[in-house]
Amino acid sequence: MRSAVDFLPFALRYLPPSPARVLEVGSGDEGGLVPDLAARGYDVVGVDPVAPDGDCYLRSTFQEAADVLAAEPWDAIVAARVLHHVDPLEDGIALLARLAPLLIVDEFAPDLIAGGVQVWYEERRPAAGEVRAPERIDDWRCRHPHLHPHDLVLAVLRRNYEEREIAWVPYLHRWLRSQTVEVEERAAIAAGEIPAVGWRWAGRRR
Repeated sequence: MRSAVDFLPFALRYLPPSPARVLEVGSGDEGGLVPDLAARGYDVVGVDPVAPDGDCYLRSTFQEAADVLAAEPWDAIVAARVLHHVDPLEDGIALLARLAPLLIVDEFAPDLIAGGVQVWYEERRPAAGEVRAPERIDDWRCRHPHLHPHDLVLAVLRRNYEEREIAWVPYLHRWLRSQTVEVEERAAIAAGEIPAVGWRWAGRRR
């Protein structure tokens, strides 16, 4: 299952009705929400340096493709797990605000994957097998030293948009692609053993 699919219900709550024009930033090599939105009648394009082949995708960063993307109006942008590494962050989010009036975000807080959360994750990582997920968080952090903390991303978003919703959600099971871990993660969050480290957000341009 594509890791973006569980983000779809949240996105659909805020997207205007099809055939609205939707840009997905950070669609990744699996295609993100593009297939699901296209199947629902949206005029959708995904942009990512490793985007799949096809008419619905543009293989580029959104910054490098800014002139092309700005040539036609967009009704909404979906940004899935990309803002935490956009650099410069302020300029990147300002560009998104210029491109479309509505932004819907799927993110996680890398700064919260520490302490007890880190231990909890690393205990479950070996059982996940061959998935694209860090084996050791400390090694992953060394490989990605410039990831933005969640409070910085939210601060920049709120300078450019009026916040409509922020929802904290389980995230670690998505790395591990495990329904068993999802059940355990939800239970651990509900019991106060670990915090949710995923978050979803929607806002309208100021």
